[in-house]
Amino acid sequence: MIAAALFFSIVLSAGSFAWGYSQAGYEGVARWVAAAGFFWLAAIWRRWRWTSSAGIFLALPLSIFGLWFNFAGGWMFGGMIFALFAWDLTEFQQRIKSLPAREDIRGMERRHLVRISLLALAGLLIASLFMFMRGEFTWEWRMYVLGVSLLGSLQIAAWMRR
Repeated sequence: MIAAALFFSIVLSAGSFAWGYSQAGYEGVARWVAAAGFFWLAAIWRRWRWTSSAGIFLALPLSIFGLWFNFAGGWMFGGMIFALFAWDLTEFQQRIKSLPAREDIRGMERRHLVRISLLALAGLLIASLFMFMRGEFTWEWRMYVLGVSLLGSLQIAAWMRR
């Protein structure tokens, strides 16, 4: 359950930053961000947990730089929101591993994912409002929010089936 959410949060974070920088004319930076996203995914697969902390330290200046120079704010917020989401999930996985087997680990995972999913949803709503007020509510952003909403709906449907 957490593995799928972690995978999609890394893809959404790197994709958001890459798209935002590409739209601003920084295609070289966008390629480096996409490469960092692939590295982050590979590192998670290899169980290198330190990469989530490194991902936050990369995402923060990317977000600040993009907002400072008036890139599309939604892409910067989206990238940072999902980088935080991925970092939190990685840290949560580490804490879960130290629990005894008698604990309700599945229930804890489910509740944790619901809480941070609601926070991510609130962040995307704020970013969408921000983009709408600035006149940057583009077709791409609509598709991004729709895709994230569909992923969340699929996750909820998977939880209901269990």
